[in-house]
Amino acid sequence: MPRYLFVGSYSPQGSKGVLAAGGTARRAVIEKMVSDLGGRVETFDFAFGSDDVYTIVELPDARTATAIALTVNASGAISLRTVVLMTPEEVDAAGQVQPNYQPPTA
Repeated sequence: MPRYLFVGSYSPQGSKGVLAAGGTARRAVIEKMVSDLGGRVETFDFAFGSDDVYTIVELPDARTATAIALTVNASGAISLRTVVLMTPEEVDAAGQVQPNYQPPTA
């Protein structure tokens, strides 16, 4: 199943919500959302600095990952970035593909 890294930065409203309900409650909400969509949360970690949360999930497909990103970002409580993760074997397989690419020339 494809894996995705979601990196989030809370808005002031989102930070207030985490403070009010707690970090474990936030993790439980995310685990339920992902599970209801046929996926699984591998990791859920809070951080500080420019990013507030890192979550690695397995999801059925990119459509599901997109739906999560759009829905979460639309909430206004968090700004979410999505990173598609690949295994070393997937990178090996990609290296076997030979695209016929012509770079632009002046």
